[in-house]
Amino acid sequence: MENDIENKLKQRRYLVLITLMITGEIVFLLPFVVIRIFRPTFLKVFEISNLELGSAFSVYGIIAMISYFWGGPIADRFTAKKLIIISLLLTAMGGLYMALIPSISGMVVLYAFWGMSTILLYWAASIKAIRTFGGEQTQGWAFGMVDGGRGLIAAILGSVSVLLFDTFLTVEAEQATLTDLSKALSQIIYLFIGLVVFSVFLVWMVFPQEKESKNIGPKLSLKGVLAALKHRTIWLQGFIILCAYVGYKTTDDFSLYASDVLGYDDVKAARLATLSFWVRPIAAFGIGWLGDKWKASRAVNISFAVIVLGSVILASGRLKDSIGLWIIVTIALTSIGIYGLRGVYFALFKEADVPIKYIGSAAGVVSLIGYTPDVFFGPLMGYILDRSPGIAGHQHLFMVLTGFALLGWIASILFQKNVAKQST
Repeated sequence: MENDIENKLKQRRYLVLITLMITGEIVFLLPFVVIRIFRPTFLKVFEISNLELGSAFSVYGIIAMISYFWGGPIADRFTAKKLIIISLLLTAMGGLYMALIPSISGMVVLYAFWGMSTILLYWAASIKAIRTFGGEQTQGWAFGMVDGGRGLIAAILGSVSVLLFDTFLTVEAEQATLTDLSKALSQIIYLFIGLVVFSVFLVWMVFPQEKESKNIGPKLSLKGVLAALKHRTIWLQGFIILCAYVGYKTTDDFSLYASDVLGYDDVKAARLATLSFWVRPIAAFGIGWLGDKWKASRAVNISFAVIVLGSVILASGRLKDSIGLWIIVTIALTSIGIYGLRGVYFALFKEADVPIKYIGSAAGVVSLIGYTPDVFFGPLMGYILDRSPGIAGHQHLFMVLTGFALLGWIASILFQKNVAKQST
């Protein structure tokens, strides 16, 4: 009887983690994945520059910063099931507006709205759920599995969406007019909206019914936030995530890099961007597994070292005249480091021994620090690319990535030293 109960609980754990894996990617399909895959097309259809798009991202980031701060206490107070369902529904509503191809001012308002819907209600709630259902001895595996699964879903959806986009175009990509591109992109957006709505039903069916937390009183409290701020390791973890997230944001450039530097058309450029997506599940699973076998902080060190190597190659500009295999290897190598970090950096909570009752607040604090690139990196990336068109702009961008990867490497070493001091 006890074995049956234990098996059912284990099955429920796995189902919840798989659902978090699915929703964790689907909630960001509309704000980010569309652009990551179809950036050259997106710029043409919406008739905006890289800098203007970066400005919309920046507004998203500003709202997200506020949302990260308050999202933690909200996640400690309300159930993950309720918060995630509301988040997904609101995000889908925003997608309906995006499909109308609004002006840049409309896009700015939309991204402000998405900053609230995807972060305030979803982010800390999902991190706390993974920490809760991931198992005490398998945190690296749990976070790696969720992010790796997100990568697998992104890769599948990315590849399928490129095929569908090619199908939706009634002419060859080289001959497509702005109207042709606009219709095809709108159909992709509607497809993604449908997936977001489907994920709502998935959460409703899979997540267990939980009582909302009463241990902090009937009102929201900053007690967990204040407790998290006292940990030096939390500040270092936040900076580690910041440097890692710069790498993640830089992957938005892969399709444009293929278009501007390698001369690929819109469809071929999108295909190269999806290569990075296929690397993500392997990297996140692998680095997450290493985090459990060794330590999460050591796996973080390795990942930053890999990013430094890959970004230096991309910044050198030598890929312009390289064969296709060398291009694929370099993109894959850089992606391994970037997505490996995403699979393990939240597992640092366990290594730092943060109390589970404050995980929502701790996730909010490190996210507030770590995801500041949502505010500054979009405009910075747009400025760099627009100021130096062609290969030079991309070289400068990857030089910036190299610098942040080196800083992240240093922060991870300091994190290890602080954890060692706490345990003595």
